[in-house]
Amino acid sequence: MTAPLLAPESTAASATTTGLPIGMADVEAAARAIAGQVIHTPCLRSQTLSQLTGADVWLKFENLQFTAAYKERGALNKLLSLTPAERQRGVIAASAGNHAQGLAYHARRLGIPATIVMPRFTPIVKVQQTEGHGANVVLFGEKFEEASAHAHELAAKRGFVFVHPFDDPLVMAGQGTVGLEMLDDVPDFDTLVVPIGGGGLISGVATVAKARNPAIDVIGVQAELYPSMHGFLKGESVVCDGDTLAEGIAVKTPGKLTSQVVRALVDDIVLVGERDLERGVAMLLNIEKTVVEGAGAAGLAALLAHPRRFRGTKVGLVLCGGNIDTRLLANVLLRELARSGRLARLRIRLKDRPGQLFEVARIFDQQQVNILEVYHQRVFTSLPAKGLIAEIECETRDAEHLQRLLEALRAAAYEVRMVEAD
Repeated sequence: MTAPLLAPESTAASATTTGLPIGMADVEAAARAIAGQVIHTPCLRSQTLSQLTGADVWLKFENLQFTAAYKERGALNKLLSLTPAERQRGVIAASAGNHAQGLAYHARRLGIPATIVMPRFTPIVKVQQTEGHGANVVLFGEKFEEASAHAHELAAKRGFVFVHPFDDPLVMAGQGTVGLEMLDDVPDFDTLVVPIGGGGLISGVATVAKARNPAIDVIGVQAELYPSMHGFLKGESVVCDGDTLAEGIAVKTPGKLTSQVVRALVDDIVLVGERDLERGVAMLLNIEKTVVEGAGAAGLAALLAHPRRFRGTKVGLVLCGGNIDTRLLANVLLRELARSGRLARLRIRLKDRPGQLFEVARIFDQQQVNILEVYHQRVFTSLPAKGLIAEIECETRDAEHLQRLLEALRAAAYEVRMVEAD
């Protein structure tokens, strides 16, 4: 599947020669500009994920950047292009996530004033992290679109340089250095799987991949709740709404410039559901011991949701970010334990007589199942006055172990059912 690599000097096309917003020469120029100022993150093979998926899986750990996301690359490339006068005036962006932190961090390093406009609902931890990088944070509007419009207004009034999170050739070229590093480290990929929000990352990566070897498949991934670029590529009208774990790629309208690159260079876009995103986050933590946000797990979610498409190929996944709220991460991990049978909540009907709860606990002990929590309900139930419900949260080794517990309880004449996780 993989064709011989072209010599780098023969592929260094610029935007003017390709007719697209960026070309290989632009990405290579970005790589030279930001060298030594961002981390050349490792691209490593995952033996366990390869065994589980049937693909030869390699992971690009962009969650190891200082701000835990690839967004630093494009933001820095844009900042380095500014004239002295523009640097003095300062920059502005609208972002509630990784772009804000990447821009703020490198702007402070370079002595450039930075203003970030965030929607009022932005979690306080993100506001504090952005302010911690020295940016002036302005909270405005209920939605991102309102914050973005206000950022443009402030840019016009105060002379700030607006730094778009994805629809800017310099930003796109900077993000493309992710693909440059991947193919420098592992030249013989069959497929690159890249998360898509606005399209800046995949535009840069696809530019590099197709220049190095046109036979490489570049596959984008979007959350089912926000299929904006997927709809664009398929010529379909789509609805983008809902609470997705992958908020980093929850973009309602793809970029005009990025859309041109995606249409020309990206082979396909697949959609993934929330459950696969949650599984991806949990598997990367449990197997690779690495923390990713929902968007960062989108590539693995694609392999889980579409296994036949990738089986037998050498696949590179971009773990694009690791900024996930710790409470949300804990919730994802607990839900995944419940789905796998390692955590369960059982609702058991008891008779109102002495020793009933003790007898149930004895069965748990016999089956070597750890009881975590017991909820004993007598009043708020539709059972007769002498009936009662016990809800027991427990920890088992696996789904088979849980099934043996259920069989033992039913063999003892207890009516029991599982309280299912969503």
